[in-house]
Amino acid sequence: MGVLSGLMAMLVLGTYAAAMAMRGGAAAEPRTTGLAEGSVPAEYRELVREAGQTCPAISPALLAAQLYQESGWRPDAESPAEAQGIAQFIPGTWATHGVDGDGDGDKDVWDPRDAIPSAAAYDCKLAQYVEDVPGDPTKNMLAAYNAGAYRVIQYQGVPPYTETQNYVDVITKLEKSFAKHQGRLDPSKKAAEAIAYAQDKLGTPYLWGGDGTAEDEGRFDCSGLSKAAYDSVGIELPRVANRQWNTGPHPKRDELLPGDLVFFAHDLEDPNSIHHVGIYVGGGYMIDAPYTGSKIRFDPIDSPDYFGATRPTAG
Repeated sequence: MGVLSGLMAMLVLGTYAAAMAMRGGAAAEPRTTGLAEGSVPAEYRELVREAGQTCPAISPALLAAQLYQESGWRPDAESPAEAQGIAQFIPGTWATHGVDGDGDGDKDVWDPRDAIPSAAAYDCKLAQYVEDVPGDPTKNMLAAYNAGAYRVIQYQGVPPYTETQNYVDVITKLEKSFAKHQGRLDPSKKAAEAIAYAQDKLGTPYLWGGDGTAEDEGRFDCSGLSKAAYDSVGIELPRVANRQWNTGPHPKRDELLPGDLVFFAHDLEDPNSIHHVGIYVGGGYMIDAPYTGSKIRFDPIDSPDYFGATRPTAG
């Protein structure tokens, strides 16, 4: 293990240094309208792509982020406030703004073929309602979806409601995870430190649900390790693997850099089926906590259930 660890450490540092050198003074990437591969469950991908082009105020990536935040892609979701379906319409709003997206003669809030086009159409209508409000038009539109256009107009921007402010903040950040990036993805400046944290845990026994706390005797499961590694450098990740998928843009297999999170899924068309995550270190290897009875170790990433990767970003 000692020799392999040393080789991996040199590989990580060399690859990361080269990536940072290549980065140079690259300009910020423009907002894109495509969807990142694997970011949306296959059964909804074309619906989101088409509906996300309903008007200039939205994009497929923004709509995907909104639906993910609303329901986690669950068409049967229902909130205590009676918000229903994949787009979480309350009955009164659905009665006014629901559309027959699939042209079958009815408007069904529980049917994504109706609800997803309805969410897009409603976003577009809200954008018109609040177009004269100062501030960021996208944030005002999202705030109107959550709190109502009247409140956005009343407060001349995003209302001072914690729920609404969080809603807007999360979706605008999530949009980057769902967007298809045309250019090179910048490496995280903190990736090497996150890897160093994980390397220090090599040989630690696996514990399902383990977060590395004293109560867990310093043990981790897969997502506990990735979360702790990035928490150590100030980038907060969700606790479970399939939620960590949407914490940054998604590099392709041949674009991987050390520090990227690599994911494995039961269904390669559905990000909700992700069951494992590791931290890429270069050379086709990751550091991961594999399963009960194993220890944190280096493993190859190329396997039939490889789903994709995420480059974690702050926020």
